[in-house]
Amino acid sequence: MQAQAQPATLVEVLEQRAAEHPSVTAFVFIAERGEEHRHLTYGELRDRARLVAASLTRRAARGDRAVLLFPPGLEFIVAFFGCLAAGVIAVPLMLPRRTADRDSSAAIVMDCSPAIAMTTSDLLERRPEIRERFAGAGFDWLLIAAADDKPHRADVELPRVRPDDVALLQYTSGSTSAPKGVVVAHDNLLANLEMVRIAMGNRWRSTFVDWVPHYHDMGLMMGVMQPVYLGGTSVLMAPAAFMQRPLNWLRIIHQYRAEFACAPNFAYELCAGRFRAEQMQGVDLSCWKLALNGAEPVNIDTLERFSRTFAPYGFDPGTLYPGYGLAEATLQVSGGVRGAGWTTRDISRVALLQGDVTEPAGSADRLTLVSCGRSVIGGEIAIVDPDSQCRVAPRRVGEIWVSGAHVARGYWRNHEATTATFHAQLAGSPGQAWLRTGDLGFIGEDGALFVTGRIKDLIIIRGMNHYPQDIERTVQASDPALRQDYGAAFSIIDDDGSEKLAVVQEVERTSLTRLNVADVVARIREAVVRQHDIAPAVIALIRPATLPKTTSGKIQRSLTRKLWLEGALEVMRPAADAVPLAARSGN
Repeated sequence: MQAQAQPATLVEVLEQRAAEHPSVTAFVFIAERGEEHRHLTYGELRDRARLVAASLTRRAARGDRAVLLFPPGLEFIVAFFGCLAAGVIAVPLMLPRRTADRDSSAAIVMDCSPAIAMTTSDLLERRPEIRERFAGAGFDWLLIAAADDKPHRADVELPRVRPDDVALLQYTSGSTSAPKGVVVAHDNLLANLEMVRIAMGNRWRSTFVDWVPHYHDMGLMMGVMQPVYLGGTSVLMAPAAFMQRPLNWLRIIHQYRAEFACAPNFAYELCAGRFRAEQMQGVDLSCWKLALNGAEPVNIDTLERFSRTFAPYGFDPGTLYPGYGLAEATLQVSGGVRGAGWTTRDISRVALLQGDVTEPAGSADRLTLVSCGRSVIGGEIAIVDPDSQCRVAPRRVGEIWVSGAHVARGYWRNHEATTATFHAQLAGSPGQAWLRTGDLGFIGEDGALFVTGRIKDLIIIRGMNHYPQDIERTVQASDPALRQDYGAAFSIIDDDGSEKLAVVQEVERTSLTRLNVADVVARIREAVVRQHDIAPAVIALIRPATLPKTTSGKIQRSLTRKLWLEGALEVMRPAADAVPLAARSGN
């Protein structure tokens, strides 16, 4: 019997799964109350995707873009695979907020010039302002349903999709700049899906549970594409449902005996912070074999707290799997070993300010970093001086560069940014293209990657480098009234041209009525001076849910800085004093 050819595109992957196992459940969507809402088998998904593809071929040309504007549900899955089958480039997009003063959707639509917008009739009925918002964009609307009557076979011949065809534009989160469309081809997807499978030890027909938004690279790769790649089942819940009842995520993992679930660091912190024993009654998490923690800096305190909180419910600390990745590399760049848990490295906080990696001089000088594991097989990581573009010496921090088949094609219609970011050359080693990630880090003696921050976020005061997340942790530890993971530290320019430190920090909702602003500000100032030897020029306390963050929970420090300078943040004032806490600086 002749061996079946390996799929070369995601379209071929779905066709193979549907041909071999048409009745196996591919996707399940869980309603907000936790009950199963609907599901799709592999056969149904293939047939519905073909119908969507047939409609697309009548309305758009191969290589046209289609923006996918969907609420949580299975319609997005059908639309996405329909785009792939038609050779139309999918552009997953977050639904615009009703009050979208900081929404990026208009800029993304202008950048990618779509021919089609895909959504559901129900959404347009509930949110008519969405159609009005894009009235001048010049595209057609195509309405998608995931659960009509049993679909019939598409009666048109669909195009042959090639491995080098562009599958999607994954727009970056905009944590440090305006969103850019990362051009991801089918061969990039297949390369990284195999890298993920090997690195995480994911197995055939595994069950996944995912709430990360489908327009985010982690949600799309880990909640949609990796399950299909493995012929598994993906159980999806709405992001809002997770945020409102985070422990339901763990209950669904238990209910479906899922092996795999992923989330940014803040999600694990939220679960531990919202823990209620009565809500975990009967839950057994021993089925959970890999808990990916990525998409934002991994916090050692979060890992320990989550493990300690849920160990009585069968959670094995070895399940936690810190990883590093970015949209420009399709997703995963590095990760640990399945079942081995996390590893840490204690380094000197003072030496790190100079870019050196040395042992701490004492407990006050100790900074504990979590390893993001080794490079995925088939990929390569280099630590590079961003100015000289030479590899740095051992035990030095530099920019993280990545090379491999998982690195995407570039940025959509942005030749200058593509050349600068995707076509970097190591000094003395011409010919190999490298991706400049903009992240800083170092490689440990065992080959593991440690991420220390982002170049654009680095704060330089009096010639010393300060990592904002380090200052933010100090701030949040200074008073229990301050929200964990909801602060931004950044630099502002004083009248004399020097850089000064500014801190914007959210307050816990439960502390609003009894908050003494002056006392909290004083404690923040004292802690930052003591720990970092710099005095903040600005300390601004703001209300919950007002700090700008990306869809994956990353702090948008540059946007926070912009809003501060524009006076657009509502700052809490001391009770007896209505003047600003500190004079704003900069232009």
